[in-house]
Amino acid sequence: MAKAMFDLTGKVAVVTGASRGLGQWIALALAEAGADVCITARDESSLTETRQKIEALGRVCITNAQDVTDISSIDNTLSRFESITGAIDILVNNAGYEQVSPSLDVDEQTWDKIIGTNLKGAFFWSQGAARRMSRQSRGGSIINLCSLTSYVGIPTAVPYGSSKSGLLGMTRALSAEWAPLGIRVNAVAPGYFRTAMTEDFYQDGSWAERMIDKIPQKRFGDASDIGGAVVFLASSASAYITGQCIPVDGGFLASI
Repeated sequence: MAKAMFDLTGKVAVVTGASRGLGQWIALALAEAGADVCITARDESSLTETRQKIEALGRVCITNAQDVTDISSIDNTLSRFESITGAIDILVNNAGYEQVSPSLDVDEQTWDKIIGTNLKGAFFWSQGAARRMSRQSRGGSIINLCSLTSYVGIPTAVPYGSSKSGLLGMTRALSAEWAPLGIRVNAVAPGYFRTAMTEDFYQDGSWAERMIDKIPQKRFGDASDIGGAVVFLASSASAYITGQCIPVDGGFLASI
């Protein structure tokens, strides 16, 4: 019975920003749990590796080029996915953008790009998915990628932290509003994971040592860490959980 609770066979998941890093790991974890997966990235050709890995697991994978800040094209993308798969059960708002800069140097273009990608894009993807999920008797699950900056202030990451703090608030508000529609809205807050987006930080050996020292488990996160948390929130194992954010951080937040 416990194993069946995590089984996503027959479900269809959508993962934004799935060409690499956390998005690719999440898409593969959902496929391993039995879901067919629709994936997006700004450049469709960059999704080839993820698609091939999903198909190697015996799952269907549909790809589509999508810039999450292009709000006008979201409905067309979701409609295409739905027309092929017949349903959308899970949405993971993973696509994100970060640019570290002293706050006195942040310009409007940088602010708009970060907020537009991480918060505005996630809202309108959620809205589009919820409209479809609300027509399904089985409802759906939306999972947002928050951050440690949803909880703590990080110098030189003010636009990013603002977007991720907003995303946490959005998660809670949508969960309350959409629960009667059978839609659960939760989030995960990844701690320190080595991905293409964060690789520059890890190239600094002294920085990596300082970070490891702050993490009680004394290691950085890996694919199974983030994938397991998302599969849990996507599955019936979390059927009575909504409006929550799970830090996946090796105990970082608990220790500060």
